[in-house]
Amino acid sequence: MKNSNESFITLEPYNPLDKRRIGEQVATALLAQPIKNLPPEKFIGAGVYALYYTGDLPSYSLLASRNKNEQYLLPIYVGKAVPEGARKGGQVANDTQGFALYKRLSDHAKSISAAKNLRLSDFQFRVLAVDDIWIPLTESMLIEKFLPVWNCLLEGFGNHDPGKGRKNMMKPAWDCYHPGRTWAEHLKHYSKTAEQLDKEIRDYLKKQFNL
Repeated sequence: MKNSNESFITLEPYNPLDKRRIGEQVATALLAQPIKNLPPEKFIGAGVYALYYTGDLPSYSLLASRNKNEQYLLPIYVGKAVPEGARKGGQVANDTQGFALYKRLSDHAKSISAAKNLRLSDFQFRVLAVDDIWIPLTESMLIEKFLPVWNCLLEGFGNHDPGKGRKNMMKPAWDCYHPGRTWAEHLKHYSKTAEQLDKEIRDYLKKQFNL
């Protein structure tokens, strides 16, 4: 008679589209791309990118240590740049990708240059050209993989001027900690102080590195 208490090991089926596997594949592909300095030289392409910090701002010291000596292992920010046609829901041919990545990285270079406590020379980037239908998923997977501090904690780096009609909006956390962008100076004060954000950044990175 068969023992009803007998237990069995359940084999998990291999799923090639599992989010974790996709994340690993995307991260590997991104890390294989060459490192370049901001601001970018003009180039054609759309896809995803990662920004790396190698400066000496104390709150980012743990992060910067992972990127020095030409390692570039942990991005401070991950983003995407989609072709104009993709924003309207249409597919875009490879030969009409435009300057999406170049324009986005150029905007970021201007934001960093405007910040009073950052130096543009402390930032590098990688780009990965991606078919437009996969760009949003690729960005999500990279954020989930690396948990960049400017994506997950100090939000607002990728924001643009909200316009005159939205001056009652609150200043982004990024602009509170890295003041300098002219348009952000006219917004309402952020709910936390720069000192509070400094502590949160340090605690976030310590937790990320299990320290």
